[in-house]
Amino acid sequence: MKKQKILFVASEAVPYASSGGLGDVIGSLPQALNNASGGEMDVRVIMPLYGSMKEDYRAELTKICETYISLSWRRQYLGIYKLEKNGVVYYFLDNEYYFKRPTLYGSYDDGERYAFFSRAVMESLPIIDFFPDVLHAHDWQSALTVIYLKRRYANEEGYKDIKTVFTIHNIAYQGIYGHEILGDVFDLDYSDREIVDYNGAINLMKGAIVCADTVSTVSPTYSLEILSPRFSNGLHYVLEQNKGKLLGILNGIDTQYYNPETDTELYANYSSSDLSGKAVNKRELQKLVGLEERDDVPLIAVISRLTGHKGIDIVMLGADELMKQDIQMVVLGQGDYTYENFFWHLADGNKGKVSTLLMYNKEMSKKIYAGADLFLMPSKSEPCGLAQMISSRYGTVPIVRETGGLYDSIKDVGIPGGNGFTFANYSSEDLVGAVKRAVNMYNNKEGYKELTERVMNVDFSWDKSALEYIKMYKELLA
Repeated sequence: MKKQKILFVASEAVPYASSGGLGDVIGSLPQALNNASGGEMDVRVIMPLYGSMKEDYRAELTKICETYISLSWRRQYLGIYKLEKNGVVYYFLDNEYYFKRPTLYGSYDDGERYAFFSRAVMESLPIIDFFPDVLHAHDWQSALTVIYLKRRYANEEGYKDIKTVFTIHNIAYQGIYGHEILGDVFDLDYSDREIVDYNGAINLMKGAIVCADTVSTVSPTYSLEILSPRFSNGLHYVLEQNKGKLLGILNGIDTQYYNPETDTELYANYSSSDLSGKAVNKRELQKLVGLEERDDVPLIAVISRLTGHKGIDIVMLGADELMKQDIQMVVLGQGDYTYENFFWHLADGNKGKVSTLLMYNKEMSKKIYAGADLFLMPSKSEPCGLAQMISSRYGTVPIVRETGGLYDSIKDVGIPGGNGFTFANYSSEDLVGAVKRAVNMYNNKEGYKELTERVMNVDFSWDKSALEYIKMYKELLA
């Protein structure tokens, strides 16, 4: 039987390069799809080769070839490398001028960098001898692959039968640029202008939405929310026009990587049937981050980008009321200076009660997931969110606002089978109210223990979601 070939095109994937949820998804979903399909699918990944890749991974790379490709008036070097991990083939596209940088994003020439990446993907297909049945592009950095396929390669042998899926992981980042670089940077003709034009500018995400055969988001609720101006960041008109091909599939997490029973980065391992190790992790975390070493106080964690859409503004507004409670708080993250400064001063004024770590550190995040009792995630909008799933996996009960994937994954303890504390209104009063309910539950030791066990046993693996992706691909190819 002929396997269905799926090629994921993305700017990051764990463990090779990651800045957040996109990297987690691309690092775990392909393996889940290969396993769930029972051998019917061959899912591979293609991404940039960043200078920040760790040397032990770089040592495993096999060079396929070196060549040159054209992008507008430029002719640029392209190296193609290959690596296989957990049954998934990864291809890495090398150009040190574009990708040997200390950060993945935020450079002045990001548009040109990912235009080169997208063109390199298209030119690589015959070289790697993998013309997919479905090209599955993720977020604006790979949007041009969908546009190039439709506008440049659609009639060429090998390319003409490829179907496309474009997944929106975060609609806030759309790849918006001035029309003056349409040809010079993106190598698009004037006839392509209407495809990418939106509100008087080039919008790469808009172009991919128009050109793709299927558009997906990372949770069902988010796929509905982005049809409204409140959540769409201006793209609701084009999404409404294309809603017939729009669907949402909830993300999962890699339950082997996030596993408190085997995680070597914890102080002690534990399970839902034996939580004694979690108490060890709490004491060691308190010691590590400078909090009072108390077993009787609920420790609340915030692991987040410190930005407005993550709900940090209502945490600020509710901070005085929160500090009146007998709680502890540990904050891990980076972001806007205003929020970083606030949490630094909050910790400085509440020594032993609040600890602020202005960094992003995967190992530290795991220690916090395992050591905390409650996890606060009050997002203004959240396409899916993985942190609430990870915290649940480690028995740290989530407190979330009912939006996007948070609404799809966490239900309030007030209903049967509830697995967290939720609030609907975006206000500091409702946030504080949810925290108080969680603290009351924590002080009911038997009730909290039962809730912790239930939360840890919620299935947030990719198993169910992978089947939904497989169904999507099959319907698209049929």
